[in-house]
Amino acid sequence: MTAPLRLVFAGTPAVAVPPLERLLRTGHEVVAVVTRPDAPAGRGRRLQRSPVGEVADAHGIEVLTPAKAGDPDFLARLADLEPDLAPVVAYGGLVPPSALAVPRLGWINLHFSLLPAWRGAAPVQHAILHGDEITGAAVFQLEKGLDTGPVFGTLTELIRPSDTAGALLERLSVAGAELLAQVVDGIAAGALTPVAQPSDGVSLAPKLTVEDAHVDWSAPAFAIDRRIRACTPAPGAWTTFRGERIKVGPVRSVPGVADRPAPGTLLVERKRILVATATDPVELGEVVPPGKKAMQATDWARGARPEPGERFE
Repeated sequence: MTAPLRLVFAGTPAVAVPPLERLLRTGHEVVAVVTRPDAPAGRGRRLQRSPVGEVADAHGIEVLTPAKAGDPDFLARLADLEPDLAPVVAYGGLVPPSALAVPRLGWINLHFSLLPAWRGAAPVQHAILHGDEITGAAVFQLEKGLDTGPVFGTLTELIRPSDTAGALLERLSVAGAELLAQVVDGIAAGALTPVAQPSDGVSLAPKLTVEDAHVDWSAPAFAIDRRIRACTPAPGAWTTFRGERIKVGPVRSVPGVADRPAPGTLLVERKRILVATATDPVELGEVVPPGKKAMQATDWARGARPEPGERFE
């Protein structure tokens, strides 16, 4: 039997929890978890542990929360732990060469795209935004470059027409957890050799900003649909109505509507609310008015009472 590895796992949000929990069932030893520092959350703005940190606490695993992964105290503690390998999933911070050099077998990263496509912080969001039909996950050797290291293994996943970034990330997190566990086992057995990424097919996926999430109703319906789904749940697609910002959930294209007013115009019907675009109108689903909880667009319209010709901007 292959000797178990000493692992230091790095990750922060909920999407990194299934991979951590899967590694805890492999027989390898997770000696510590590295996560982003506790951050204010909720109405009381009380400091809150990251989802990965909470799982580590529940299992009695040491939690390291350096402000930066190059901090001397963190590097010293990392060296004291003598890790063989450091798996990373959505850690949210740069791992400098000084930290990359500590584990005997280096760091490996579970990334939610088929590299070299969509290198960067928001691969799933960009895959949806750009209309990809297939995406996946890859486990690669972490190095100084942005997601440029050689790849140990991949999996593929169909992007469904109704997928939001959140739903697709959730599926990839679960499937990717199994891939990561298999790669760790393969590395432990000395049975895997990473393959260099091809030089062609490179695309970048920077984090989507709040401004990226502003819906442009003059775009075609299919592009509006993709943008809203790519920005759901974060940063959250939005528009303005009467000068106030309203968050917008996924929409549905409605072909065959004869009326084609200016893009953004609200078409209020008894059982649905449509918004005009450059092509077919789209039917609104959930909206979040300022200061209120999510509600169906029809309920919002009953209160807001849009006038004929009023528009989302």
